Amino acid sequence: MSTPLPGQDPAPHEGHAQPPAAPYPSSQSQPQYPAPPAMPQPPQPHYAAQQPVPQQQYYVGQPQMPNTAYGYPQPKSKIAAGLLGIFLGGLGIHRFYLGYTTIGVIQLVLTIVVGIFTFGLVGLWGFVEGIMILAGASYFQRDARGVPLRD
Repeated sequence: MSTPLPGQDPAPHEGHAQPPAAPYPSSQSQPQYPAPPAMPQPPQPHYAAQQPVPQQQYYVGQPQMPNTAYGYPQPKSKIAAGLLGIFLGGLGIHRFYLGYTTIGVIQLVLTIVVGIFTFGLVGLWGFVEGIMILAGASYFQRDARGVPLRD
């Protein structure tokens, strides 16, 4: 026969099953710990009155030039773009210079694929664009990033 556990009847009765032990010890046998202290709350700022947030002002007129000290692109030269269009317009060099790479690639591919014969046609296209740049046409007053061309 085994030794009885604390809280058990030393001799179980004949024919009766022993009651199952509680799965957890009773709360009376657990040591009681004090509750942790509450964390202090940070002080809340007190504002006398909510001030409205000032709205950004928009100026009508000429847009400001980007500050080149922070790495913004320099304005491109109108004369350089026009001369590139007149002399190398068939290759689209003036379009690459202004940042319009898609049209520059189209002009370059047309010149290479179709051959020297169409270099005259694509060259005429570039020649006309070079004249338009030098004349100050509204389409060619800014480069692809929107920076105005300088004289």
